[in-house]
Amino acid sequence: MTRSQLVPSLSARWLGPSTVTLSSMIASIILGGCGQSSSMSTAPSPSGAMGSGLMVQAPSPDPRVGLRAGEMDAGQAIWNMKLVSATPPSERFKGVTSSDLAFTGNYVIQGNYNGYQVWDISNPAWPTLKTAYYCPASQSDVSVYKNILFVSAEAPSARLDCGGGGVPDSVSKDRLRGIRVFDATDMANPKYLTNVQTCRGSHTHTVLSDPKDKENVYIYVSGTSGVRSPNELAGCINANASDDPNTSLFRIEVIKVPVAHPERAAIAGYGRIFSDPKTGLASGLALPRGHGVSPADTGANARPRGGANVGAMAALRPLTATSTASDSTRFNKTADSLRAAGVLPPGTTNAQLSTMAAAGRARGGAAGGAPRPGAGFLTQCHDITVYPAIGLAGGACAGMGLLVDITNPVAPRRVGEVADSNFSFWHSATFSNDGSKVLFSDEWGGGGAAYCRANDPKEWGANAIFTIKDNKMVFQSYYKLPAAQTRFENCVSHNGSLIPIPGRDVMVQSWYQGGISVFDWTDPKRPTEIAFFDRGPNDSTRLAGGGQWSAYWYNGLIVGSEMQRGLDVLELTPSSALTQNEIDAAKTVRFEFFNAQDQQKFVWPASFALSRAYLDQLERTKGMSAGAISSARTALASAERASGTTRSNALSTLAAQIEKDAGSASDKWKAGMLATSVSDLRKSMR
Repeated sequence: MTRSQLVPSLSARWLGPSTVTLSSMIASIILGGCGQSSSMSTAPSPSGAMGSGLMVQAPSPDPRVGLRAGEMDAGQAIWNMKLVSATPPSERFKGVTSSDLAFTGNYVIQGNYNGYQVWDISNPAWPTLKTAYYCPASQSDVSVYKNILFVSAEAPSARLDCGGGGVPDSVSKDRLRGIRVFDATDMANPKYLTNVQTCRGSHTHTVLSDPKDKENVYIYVSGTSGVRSPNELAGCINANASDDPNTSLFRIEVIKVPVAHPERAAIAGYGRIFSDPKTGLASGLALPRGHGVSPADTGANARPRGGANVGAMAALRPLTATSTASDSTRFNKTADSLRAAGVLPPGTTNAQLSTMAAAGRARGGAAGGAPRPGAGFLTQCHDITVYPAIGLAGGACAGMGLLVDITNPVAPRRVGEVADSNFSFWHSATFSNDGSKVLFSDEWGGGGAAYCRANDPKEWGANAIFTIKDNKMVFQSYYKLPAAQTRFENCVSHNGSLIPIPGRDVMVQSWYQGGISVFDWTDPKRPTEIAFFDRGPNDSTRLAGGGQWSAYWYNGLIVGSEMQRGLDVLELTPSSALTQNEIDAAKTVRFEFFNAQDQQKFVWPASFALSRAYLDQLERTKGMSAGAISSARTALASAERASGTTRSNALSTLAAQIEKDAGSASDKWKAGMLATSVSDLRKSMR
């Protein structure tokens, strides 16, 4: 076990104070649920046995508990990882929430509510700013396909011309809600090519690169805000599906982008994946009731904001094109009272509040009730992860998780669904590399609340892991950050991605102010944390939003988007949970570009590190005899020192011996993978 460390505060690269915003807090209040939690199995102790056969001894006491608060000088705790660099946001982006990440070449594109920043991480110890593109919008979700960059815009304040100041008119030709398209061939000078307007804007989006269609790329748009006026965008319809089958609700937009001419991007169809394939109804799944408030928020622990303020927030009606002058006056008075009560984070504008209120209502949070079939909670997906290699997508669709057939990109088709009374808001999805499992995250509270406290249930605000067979998802277990966070740290499961550890399912994930957690879910019933990085609260006196929005693996690095503090770059370090050979094998998987929501299948090239990684795993699980493992290691090292025909012959002999030993191995599958990797090494010499 690598000894847990307390690492010093951020380096001198952190310059100057910034103002913390908490745009998600409002949604968390609006989304209050009710009802009883169901009785389901909970996640095991983090020191339990992994599916990869290791008993992990987690640090005790956990160094994440009790860290010093501070916006730029907070205490830090790290285990089985190394912080390579921590870079603050550029000047115009300080104090404004940073959001999701996309990657291309040596560049990291970091979304921000003021636009996006592009970082060159050729030297990961010292990322350099390539450009800071000012173009305000919420939440500036970013994706990239080769030299094409896509950016989401949802708030009614976003302008076509990327200017600040918002759009004061309820109906305006200056407003953008949808997808911006950039030519990013020159990352220092991206060119704004065009935009595609959508009826609900784009909270998030997913790029789908169809292996059957090299001429086009597709975008699935997830809009969570209210439907805009048809006077602003023709064809927008705010109606129940039973009243109008062409409603702008209960669907996702499908944008087709010609790769050679991205300026011709346009809506090519609508995915009505909420319609049940058998009944045709828009709400084909009866949802369980919500789980209600946390035990940490009852009795003496009740939140100090009080029921009156929560009720005012839940009843807040967003301003729309049909709002009257009295509606506007009532809204402004309510907003002022909420600010005076300290419910709203500093700097929240009425336009931002209106957008978040609309999003909360779209998610089914109006009046704090439980989701109902056919209600707003079922009218959109928050995020969709496509996995073209298996022809499926995982739709995290607010009130439920969907399995979607994407073999026809323009007409995605729902083929499976699952609901869970322990889930509040289905947020995102990740498949195992072989496609046999899917993990859904629950953004309980919308990301703005402290839901990793000691008394918060471990089944709430967690990940749920399912196996997949014949398009049926079967629940296996939950995984939640094991370290208790304070009441001043917004914390819940958020964005992450697989790490290409061969023969295992390992994931890195952000947890807002809970930091970054790396966990093994090879055994879907026993997910286990194997590494972490965390900072103390932004503020020791109040809930000040921040933390890791996203944490993704990209070409050997883990990159985190810190909402207020900037960009973090980390590396895994060897431990009893993960050997250097496994890390080296993971680093052989390289991508030209990467979006977490367009999941790419890991394929490991032949390498000595790959074969050694399988040997390490067989030793860990006692999957092959100790003598056979020792002999294989010696022979592999000897072959690596050799060259030409001598190396080829040595590898051929070793592969044959391992195939023979596999016959008596307790883990025949992994022994077979080892034999194949050695054989592939020999073939790669041709």
